[in-house]
Amino acid sequence: MSLRIVVCVKYVPDATGDRHFSDDLTTDREAVDGLLSELDEYAVEQALQISEAADDAEITVLTVGPEDARDALRKGLSMGADKAVHVEDDELHGTDVMGTSLVLAKAVEHVGYDLVVCGMASTDGTMGVLPAILAERLGVPQVTQLSAVAVADGKVTGRRDGDAASEQLEAALPAVVSVTDQSGEARYPSFKGIMAAKKKPVETLDLDDLGIDAEDVGLAGAWTKVEDATKRPARTAGTIVKDEGEGGKQLAEFLAGQKFI
Repeated sequence: MSLRIVVCVKYVPDATGDRHFSDDLTTDREAVDGLLSELDEYAVEQALQISEAADDAEITVLTVGPEDARDALRKGLSMGADKAVHVEDDELHGTDVMGTSLVLAKAVEHVGYDLVVCGMASTDGTMGVLPAILAERLGVPQVTQLSAVAVADGKVTGRRDGDAASEQLEAALPAVVSVTDQSGEARYPSFKGIMAAKKKPVETLDLDDLGIDAEDVGLAGAWTKVEDATKRPARTAGTIVKDEGEGGKQLAEFLAGQKFI
């Protein structure tokens, strides 16, 4: 039986762009271009490596987001994933991590899976707890923050690197794992892969398809929300110390004044 791998990816605002909040204090996605979260590219890469090592495997990339989120799915497909699922519904606007984990869990169950692979966090909200919540909703083991991962004999194994030690972990399938940016460089899509991605299937689902009530997601169903946001002050000019014989003393006085020394 084919090993069914689902990779959860997120379409995020480009961190190099000028990002803004909308009037309801959600991210203004119209103001900045989006892209596949860089940390999720590592998840796609690990899924591809697991697939290449398996006799038979199928990779589904899954995302929740607006119409433009298909760009993230196309990137995953062009890297080598087999198919994609896009959950899109206007009622999802403002959904927090709890709502997102609910939608992902329902979609993962819809697709069918043996292994779910996530990135270590999103690059916009930096919410790294989603894989653990997703595993809880699915009722399966979680092995998170892995820098190496492999699948064999019905188990997923991996290495988690800490400050003082590295742990070797394993869990029986089905399971949820998350991988770090130390798990290996993500491959660039080839021209052949980009062209092939255009012909790969992308299934679109909404809340009705997944049996989710609108009141459980979106801003109304969010457990957390942004209450206020203030634009970061513009950078001020720095202090220039010219060394005319007293430069070292002036520098020391400046550092002492900032309580750096």
